[in-house]
Order: sequence, then C-alpha cells, then structure tokens
Amino acid sequence: MADWVTISSLATAAGTLALAGATFSAVRSSNRSARIAELALQEQRRPVLINGRLDDPVQKIMFADGHWIHAQGSEAVVEEEDGTLYLGLALRNAGAGIAVLQGWHPWTEVVRSDVGHRPAEEFRRQIRDIYVAPGDVGMWQGALHEADGDLTAELRAARSERRGFAVDLLYSDQVGAQRTISRFAITPAGDDRWLGNVGLHWNLDDSGPR
Repeated sequence: MADWVTISSLATAAGTLALAGATFSAVRSSNRSARIAELALQEQRRPVLINGRLDDPVQKIMFADGHWIHAQGSEAVVEEEDGTLYLGLALRNAGAGIAVLQGWHPWTEVVRSDVGHRPAEEFRRQIRDIYVAPGDVGMWQGALHEADGDLTAELRAARSERRGFAVDLLYSDQVGAQRTISRFAITPAGDDRWLGNVGLHWNLDDSGPR
C-alpha cells in the first residue's frame, strides 16, 4: 500500500527544489542584466580627451592672476611672464561623457611609450573645475612658479631652446569615476607655435585599451 505521506513529502521537496532552481536562475539573470545596464551606463559616461583638430575654433582661458592664454585648433601654449610659466592645451572630448579635469603631471621631455604614468596621488591638482562636454572642445591650463624649483627651470629651458616635453592629464567622468590619464606630447612648430598631440591613455578604475 502506497505511503501517501512519504510520497507527498517527496513531491513537496521536489517542488521546493525546482522553485529554488528557478529562483536561482532568475536571480542570476537579473544580476547579469543589471551588470549589462551598469556597463552601458558607464560607457555613456566615459570621456576620452584628445588633442583638438586643426580647424577647431580658438579656445581661451584665464588664470587666477588675470593672465589669459589662447590656443587654436590643436595648439598648445607655453608662455612666460614675470617668472611664471603658463601652460595650456586645446582639447577635444571624443568620448560619450563629460570630462572633468582633476590634475596634471609635467615631464621635462617627450617620454617614451614604455614609461608609465605617475600615481594619481602625485598629480598636481587643478585649482578650478574644467569641464569638457562630449563631442565638444575645451582647454586645459596649468602654471609653474619659481617656487616649483628645478621643474620650472627645466621647462623654461625647453621653451627657450624649442624642445618638446609632455604633460599627463588626469580626468574623470561627471561623478568622479572612470578616472583616466592621457599623455600629451607638446612639440614646437615653426618659430613660435607649439602643438599638442595625445599619445597614450590609461584607465585607472577598469580595464584599458591595451
């Protein structure tokens, strides 16, 4: 004679196991969908800064001491006045999200591609918020003073001797995530112009392009 109590218990256990399996699959699917949505949102926010195009309009920006600099197209700015070295780069945001400039690190020469970037904590902080909208142009600014010692002297010599150097820019998306470092070579063009040209990008918070 069938033990209906046992059969009922086994059926209930089987049903519970099947329900648990379905729930587990649903949770995994939901987590996968959430992760895909998160990655899509990140890509919609990701900025990528490059040098401007030759036909981009003139960009201008003012320093805290009232000094103005101007750059057209893909130009860079290397100017000196009253012991202060003023630097600038015309930029274009090739990414899908707003770029927020966070800091910069200068190199006294055009560095090789196998030379890595400095830790983000060692970058000089921007003293003002500089935003570059996606698909639009903007401008980076930085200044070196006598108090910066040898670095100012070496870049002043590079300017007077018409030698190239480099600047690493640290920036993020509009919420401070997806930090990226892009390296720009600044090289002389003719007798009095300088050009900026991006060469390398590093993503600090996730996988990079290489």
